[in-house]
Amino acid sequence: MPDHDLTELLSRNRRWAADRESREPGFFTRLAQQQSPRYMWIGCADSRVPANEITGLDPGEVFVHRNVANIVGHSDLNALSTIQFAVEHLKVEHIIVVGHYGCAGVRAAMRGIRVGLADNWLRHVHDVRLRHRKRLDHLPPDEQEDILCEMNVIEQVGNVALSTVMQDAWARGQKVSVHGWVYGLRDGLLKDLQVTMDRPETVVQVFATALKRYPRQADDGTDTLFGSALDLEPDSR
Repeated sequence: MPDHDLTELLSRNRRWAADRESREPGFFTRLAQQQSPRYMWIGCADSRVPANEITGLDPGEVFVHRNVANIVGHSDLNALSTIQFAVEHLKVEHIIVVGHYGCAGVRAAMRGIRVGLADNWLRHVHDVRLRHRKRLDHLPPDEQEDILCEMNVIEQVGNVALSTVMQDAWARGQKVSVHGWVYGLRDGLLKDLQVTMDRPETVVQVFATALKRYPRQADDGTDTLFGSALDLEPDSR
């Protein structure tokens, strides 16, 4: 990037800061003193999905963690440490996992496209596809990608809910809920996937109910390949 492009970014920053301060005198002084967001956003790193702008929230009102394809792995210390800080120190009330239609990571996992080092990271999404393949394989290609975007969010909501951070928070009576949304790049709207989990005993049932919205092509009682922490008995599906 030419230096003049970076200079333009710095100039825009100064204009933004001056405009914000003129509209809300003392805004940055107050912001520097503390952050007390009610929300944590776990989203995709895609540049077209900015958490604050989409939700109409100001700086300091939403705590954000982003990565490729909005994944929360059980061994991902980056994501888990961020969730722990949000829950235990910031005392957020809502954790929202947000995917988006047209996600390149989900598309790569759905179509088996090699992208490089990220292939290893996207194994998480690939595993979701394999686990629910009978709910996906009979659909048209574009619909497959959209449904996998939703299924990936549902799986990650479950992963957050099953983390030791959330289990410990609920055990001590902390009021914090996990939600799953999907953002539409074509219309700018957020879709609530209705997978809110707010205590340990809701996790499995919410997960099962969510999956029933995606019928299998042939119901043989199973749709898992390698298994999942949220695997259910066949008759509960």
